[in-house]
Amino acid sequence: MKQPLIILTGPTAAGKTALSIRLAKALNGEIVSADSMQVYRHMDIGSAKIRPSEMEGVPHHLIDVLEPWEDFNVAVFQRMAREALAGIYARGHLPIITGGTGFYIQALLYGVEFEETPEDSPVRRELAALAEKEGERAPEVLHAMLRWVDPESADAIHPNNIKRVIRAIEYFRLTGTPISRHNQAMRRKEADYRFLYYVLTMDRSRLYERIDRRVDLMMEEGLVKEVARLKEMGCHRGQTSMQGLGYKEILDYLDGTCSLEEAVYVLKRDTRHFAKRQLTWFKRERGVRWLYLDGEPGEQDRVFSRIIEDWRNNTWNSI
Repeated sequence: MKQPLIILTGPTAAGKTALSIRLAKALNGEIVSADSMQVYRHMDIGSAKIRPSEMEGVPHHLIDVLEPWEDFNVAVFQRMAREALAGIYARGHLPIITGGTGFYIQALLYGVEFEETPEDSPVRRELAALAEKEGERAPEVLHAMLRWVDPESADAIHPNNIKRVIRAIEYFRLTGTPISRHNQAMRRKEADYRFLYYVLTMDRSRLYERIDRRVDLMMEEGLVKEVARLKEMGCHRGQTSMQGLGYKEILDYLDGTCSLEEAVYVLKRDTRHFAKRQLTWFKRERGVRWLYLDGEPGEQDRVFSRIIEDWRNNTWNSI
């Protein structure tokens, strides 16, 4: 029989962290982070990383395990997450996958296979050189190239995520097949686990208000100082870590290309857009169970009880 796991995800600022802790304590679970930024040390405020004092003794995996200059991608996540799951099962505990990076979750759940390409492939070097030559126009130029060969990937990848745009173009150039088609084939695979897959959601206007408040809190907690310290450590825009929301915007301010007010405005706007794309992704996934947070008192108790009921009734998916 396939091993069980619970997935708790949703858009940024939806309230996943507190609920995941509660579930782990109730179900003898350990948490595996499916977040592309919390994996990095020294990047606490901008990633909204859970603090040790907030973990309430629940083991967490894939948090604070890489330095900011180390590369992290879906293939690395998949390998590290599988290693974490093996240990959790060996201890007789239940893995709870928590985080908002849908592609990472999909890769783990369905054993998505990845074409290995050399880090210094000629195609990647060519595209990186083009990005450097185009400067501020690079996102627009590269995204237009991607849309020409793979419109579906262009719809899914933000133009500012130059690294993902380049890799999608590179995949097409090396294989002759859009990476979106490869991803579709992977989605048709049967899951490697028995799972309960939950997505927290709420009214869009309420979600956006929560996002704006979170950004304001990050600024109060010292996001500018955190990014400045990373810059002093040698971190720069070309690194995966510094392309994350909260870091690239403040880096623009520190580099003098915009005011702090403009940086905060862009951060809030782009985080709202990111949340919208997250929801679009989860709507395409199989076996998803939506948990609507209505803003009424006791909403967290209600969704918690729903998950516990599904667990007790053994209503697993395995598609």
